[in-house]
Amino acid sequence: MDGRRAIPHIAADSCKGCGLCLSVCPENVLAIEAAQVNLKGYFPVSVKAEENCIGCLSCALICPDVVFTIERIDDHLEGRDE
Repeated sequence: MDGRRAIPHIAADSCKGCGLCLSVCPENVLAIEAAQVNLKGYFPVSVKAEENCIGCLSCALICPDVVFTIERIDDHLEGRDE
């Protein structure tokens, strides 16, 4: 087990790159993707350190464009065979 508690997913084509999420992420999981332009012509946010996400939802709560989906990981089920 690698210690992750959540996986952030981003709808990059809906992101305006405002950076509000960057300012509230306590684990510096996110970055502006300066090398990529989305369909709206903005530089979207991307996940740079997925393994650091603690699932606090700060990014999702502050995002005016609702681009975040946070997938929580249940430590008790991780690694279990079905």
